[in-house]
Amino acid sequence: MELTGKIIAEFNERGGISNRTGTEWKVKSYVLEVPGEFPRKLVFDVFGVDRLATFNIQVGEELTVHFEIDAHEYNGRWFNDVRAFRIDRGQAAPVATPEAAPAPVPTSPAAPQADAATIPFEAPSATDDLPF
Repeated sequence: MELTGKIIAEFNERGGISNRTGTEWKVKSYVLEVPGEFPRKLVFDVFGVDRLATFNIQVGEELTVHFEIDAHEYNGRWFNDVRAFRIDRGQAAPVATPEAAPAPVPTSPAAPQADAATIPFEAPSATDDLPF
């Protein structure tokens, strides 16, 4: 999956030594805000010393984040894991604005075109049984 947005927060880097392999690991979390009528936020992790150095994510940047979602169980509870595997800079997807109206849908020539100004308004009848 991928989302384009602005990095609005970052969290402290966490790390340690793997019990299984004995190698060092690091992970850092970021918050991506996706624009729209109702902006959405997503917390994702960048795992690995090499990826942290390569991505070099800064608060305020506009990015396209490619990530994978997985879940794991711990003590009978399930948790989501969202990890970034690729970051694209400067390739923000276009955001729809109210000024950009969709293209008109073509109609058949036999169908008459009607707009709100030419359709007479009918008042609801007294026998209408709708509850609203």
